[in-house]
Amino acid sequence: MRILFLVQSEGRGHLTQALSLAQIIQEAGHEVIGAFVGITPERAVPTFFRDAFNAPITPVFSPGLCYDSKTNALNPLRTALRAAGNSRALWRSLRQVRNAIDRQRPDVVVNFCELLGGLTYAVMPPSVPLVSIAHHYLAFHPNFQHPKGQWLYRQGFRLVSRLTCLGAREILALSFDRQDDIPSERLRVVPPLLRQEVTRMEPIEPKQTDDFLLAYLTQPGLTVELEKAHRQYPEWRIDTFHAGATAPDQVVDETLTYHAIDGQRFLDFMRRCRAVVTTAGFEAVCEAAYLGKPVLMIPQPNHFEQACNALDGQRVGVGLAAKGFDLKQFMAYLPQHDPQVSVRFRTWQQEGKRLFLEALTRAAAAGKRAKT
Repeated sequence: MRILFLVQSEGRGHLTQALSLAQIIQEAGHEVIGAFVGITPERAVPTFFRDAFNAPITPVFSPGLCYDSKTNALNPLRTALRAAGNSRALWRSLRQVRNAIDRQRPDVVVNFCELLGGLTYAVMPPSVPLVSIAHHYLAFHPNFQHPKGQWLYRQGFRLVSRLTCLGAREILALSFDRQDDIPSERLRVVPPLLRQEVTRMEPIEPKQTDDFLLAYLTQPGLTVELEKAHRQYPEWRIDTFHAGATAPDQVVDETLTYHAIDGQRFLDFMRRCRAVVTTAGFEAVCEAAYLGKPVLMIPQPNHFEQACNALDGQRVGVGLAAKGFDLKQFMAYLPQHDPQVSVRFRTWQQEGKRLFLEALTRAAAAGKRAKT
């Protein structure tokens, strides 16, 4: 099979999922012929993805999320208005994606929650079958965990998620644990996509870990909240990776250090740490669960998907959902954390290779039947 990717580049989750699936595809003897990566004027294709992805990468404009620079809260209205204001650029991107599919003639297109994928298949559908992959698609599952009293945010999240998978032959919902498929939604529940750099690591027993917390922050402004918590518990060593750090090690004081984003180094720290503190991005929480690390999951304000991730992660026992950097509550939780959660998670994750290859094979076969 020849497979083309479309990848959303907000955060690092969808990009690392694309790297993981590329590894599975190539090990099975198939070919990833390239990736279109959605970017904005403020967000280029990250270096870690360029370095690791061994096929041509094409940056293409796509609407991005807008955050309040003071509160770090997601601003849905500003996000929608900016997308509307860039309608001409968006249309050019759709034409660019459609033309590339016609020119490169892949057997399957895989979309990692990129809006361009769903819109292209909605307004100018190619003949090539589409498979959409994201944790977001659990929003279509009746067992999906979501905050109460946020009806408007929930509907908005479902709408945006639906737009990214329009025209998809199969919708693969990444999940912390096994759940029933929903055929009426074309929805199949599959394990998380983790890079080989993670799955090749052997988890360390809790008694053998180093006594420090590892923090991962997707927005530099969140360091203000982290430093407040650090001042309350200065005895706890915290190593923090975040996008605003410009050097490998930026020492703040004896027990707080910032680190520039480095995928392999981050995993090395995660393997050795006592526990993880992070915004509730799906990918980082899954990596921690695989390595047996309890997680304090702190959704960014107004970020409905992260709020859902935190509740879902708490449901399966990977950690504690919180509204802020409540280290006191987290420290009380750590002795109660069940190490068998990680064992169950790894067992489920190991089924992924088979399930993803089966889905791609079904889609490619259906595409060939449609042409004959």
